[in-house]
Amino acid sequence: MTNDTDFLSALFEAAVKAADPATAMAPHLPERPKGRTVVVGAGKGAAQMAAAFETLWGPCEGVVVTRYGYACPIRHIRVIEAAHPVPDDAGMAATAALFDAVAGLGPDDLVVALVCGGGSALLPSPPPGLELSDEQALNDALLRSGAPIGAMNAIRKQVSRIKGGRLAAAAHPARVVSLIVSDVPGDDPAQVASGPTVADRTDRAAARAAIRDYGIGLPDRIARFLEDAAEDAPHPDDPGFARDSVTVIASAARSLEAAADLARGQGIAAHILSDAIEGEAREIARMHAAMAREIARNDRPFAKPALILSGGETTVTLRGKGRGGRNSEFLLSFALAIDGFDGIAALAADTDGIDGSEDNAGAFADGTTAARMRAAGIDPAAALADNDAYSAFQAIGALFTPGPTGTNVNDFRAIVVR
Repeated sequence: MTNDTDFLSALFEAAVKAADPATAMAPHLPERPKGRTVVVGAGKGAAQMAAAFETLWGPCEGVVVTRYGYACPIRHIRVIEAAHPVPDDAGMAATAALFDAVAGLGPDDLVVALVCGGGSALLPSPPPGLELSDEQALNDALLRSGAPIGAMNAIRKQVSRIKGGRLAAAAHPARVVSLIVSDVPGDDPAQVASGPTVADRTDRAAARAAIRDYGIGLPDRIARFLEDAAEDAPHPDDPGFARDSVTVIASAARSLEAAADLARGQGIAAHILSDAIEGEAREIARMHAAMAREIARNDRPFAKPALILSGGETTVTLRGKGRGGRNSEFLLSFALAIDGFDGIAALAADTDGIDGSEDNAGAFADGTTAARMRAAGIDPAAALADNDAYSAFQAIGALFTPGPTGTNVNDFRAIVVR
């Protein structure tokens, strides 16, 4: 699979390059203020975003928080590392530092918020009556639920002192300019990192509806809080937000187009299914596999050679105790569905370089993958049932481990049929 592996890796690199903060940010810099420029930010690519802003802007001040191991050299802006996906005490301290950075600002000051995926876990800030352990329990319940990101964020925003526009509200009357790298289907900026600087119309009723609709079992203390004590997040019509601006500077759509352009330059027709696919990873994989088989057999809906691209954010309902994120699980299910087929190869990976909590971004698969797993003593169907895609791909040396990329526009899936 070496040639296809190289091709698929190059597509991933093109997608990531299109979301590079230094390139994406330059056209969207705000006017310089009369007063101070304070930078705040959160996400798995927040340090790289801050470094890019410093290069483009010059001296400034502020603080951003990123995942452990994701920091990079920055001259002026402080970088704090914290845990992801399970919040920790360092995240609590980082949240406090962000509030301190925007305290006491006036109308002539500017706050630049650099926000990307991962910020929800990196910014724990339980409201009065709750503790970090409650937010950790909530996070665990949401990740296990299989609910889409919009439903999870509707709940998170009501159980936080910083999410849902609350950080921007704390910065007012300063103007807040949010520059966002989107990792959510549809690129709604209020959903990225649960929108610490972007208010929306989500309220407690929406949170309760999400809990009901997706059958989410919340810890008792959280459930009681949502019923009795929670205050709705700020409303976007609040006058304090009137001078604020929000810009999505990079997204899955732009990254998929970059990958498609690379493929077309090599004579392979590229077809983008969607940049906003949601649903259970193993089921979405079967749909992609059915299309790949149809192309391989009958040259429809696309003639060979063809590249299928898609993005978005699938989910995994945890049933077992194995290792692996949603992209690895997608690809294991895909491998089973194309078992024995020639001419099909695929990569599924998270554009931030980390799939869930493991050290891989995703994995590679083709029609021989399931057979090679069996030869290595792994039952791929049993591994899928146990949510153990990481171990299955590790056994055959098919993990994709590019390391942290410094950006995050969510899932990247590329399937080539020759």
